[in-house]
Amino acid sequence: MAGAMHKANSGSRSNRPIPSYSAASKRMAATGQRDTPPEMELRRRLHAMGFRYRVDYPVLLKPRRRADLAFTRARVAVFVDGYFWHGCPKHGSWPKSNARFWREKIETNRQRDLDTNERLKLAGWKVIRVWEHEDPEKAAMKVARVVRSQQNRGRS
Repeated sequence: MAGAMHKANSGSRSNRPIPSYSAASKRMAATGQRDTPPEMELRRRLHAMGFRYRVDYPVLLKPRRRADLAFTRARVAVFVDGYFWHGCPKHGSWPKSNARFWREKIETNRQRDLDTNERLKLAGWKVIRVWEHEDPEKAAMKVARVVRSQQNRGRS
């Protein structure tokens, strides 16, 4: 049996650690990349305000980057960042198990976020990052202000 287990894992990435706790592993595997509860709440509020947007929209092709919400005419990209995966300085935590792997993973995500912000700004996009724990009403109002501002710029 152990040989079968080893063989099944032999094709996986060598730097991926073996999960310490099956419950944590199941929880992380179940967390999707899109349509998360905080993202859905923000989308509902913006839609109720009359805004229409693209979901999981490719804002950059090389390197491939996708915005959670994109207002294409206004050129506003919105990212709803999870506090764990994106390393929220206020609410994020560092796992004790496989600590080195997770620190590298989260720091890589942070660097990619900064790179994405810079590339989009150079391409003429406004970038809004919302932490998953932010008040959805306040986040929706912030997005609405930026989108309206960008739409008004395009008309002048």
